[in-house]
Amino acid sequence: MAEAGGPIYDRLAPVPERIWKKGAGLDALLEGAREPLVLRGLVADWPLVAAGKKGARGARRYLLDHARERPFKVSIGPPGHNGRLFYDADMAMNFRVGTGKLADIFAGIDKAEELDDIRTVYLASIDIPSHFDGLDEENPIGLDARDPLKSIWIGTRTRIAAHNDFPDNLACCAAGRRRFTLFPPHQFPNLYLGPIDNTPAGRVVSMVDLDAPDLAAHPRFVDAMAEAQTVELEPGDAIFIPSMWWHHVEGLEDFNILVNYWWRRSAAWLGQPQDALNHAILAIRDLPDADKAMWRAMFDHYVFDNSADVTDHIPEPARGILAPLTRESAGRLRAFLLRTLSR
Repeated sequence: MAEAGGPIYDRLAPVPERIWKKGAGLDALLEGAREPLVLRGLVADWPLVAAGKKGARGARRYLLDHARERPFKVSIGPPGHNGRLFYDADMAMNFRVGTGKLADIFAGIDKAEELDDIRTVYLASIDIPSHFDGLDEENPIGLDARDPLKSIWIGTRTRIAAHNDFPDNLACCAAGRRRFTLFPPHQFPNLYLGPIDNTPAGRVVSMVDLDAPDLAAHPRFVDAMAEAQTVELEPGDAIFIPSMWWHHVEGLEDFNILVNYWWRRSAAWLGQPQDALNHAILAIRDLPDADKAMWRAMFDHYVFDNSADVTDHIPEPARGILAPLTRESAGRLRAFLLRTLSR
């Protein structure tokens, strides 16, 4: 295992992979998948990939040809920034966030390349349909039946701390190279997670620096490394990251583009589990231990076990939210929660 201060990537297991064959059926392959999988060459025929292979400026020109006239959100690191978008010593963000036209942002990258003054510039999770015309249609993926969210990530060399997402994720390397390091969902206690309500991008992140893990400060990280997987993606490659898998992501070239697709396995009108966790922290965590034990049993009964014993004794028309939720009953429950939370 890696010692404190040593790189870990060459000591980790590889993510399983397969060479993609056109027409193999992406939707069927991902149906029910619960383990990470690399698909080499999945989007190799994208025009965006072809533009990137002509050089970083070619990729930027291609994106500008499709960009809408609207502000783009961008994160910028200070001079000498090492690409790690993270906390500073005071647990504030070590980067600033602004907005600008994509042409102006790219002009700044062009100028920095000319001066050999590469600093961190990162456009994270930009919604494709609202920010680009025709980009999605020219670079199709074949997942429209899942109605995925479609995002693009554009930037210089970056390191994004290990985090997870609730939806499933198919991430496609369109330009540059990306390294993903993945940890199974149950490894979260060994990743030394930071605060929930103060995060670099809305999701709680690991406090461990994978480039220089401090095993004296984070000794349980050794157990996380034992189950970690890693892979480097070339342009045209993709990786499937199942829901709740932790992933550390790096842009390895001076300019990188990633396109990803998110979809959830449950109905979109159901709630977000993170909201339930936040509410439980508010309402339950600081109760006396005996009260918390009772509420744990109630959660098991109504939420996690949810067996027939919960409702069999109640007439079916009277089961209310104990019955399987519909769009209508979920809407009524959400409205009730909003009323109670606003008191």
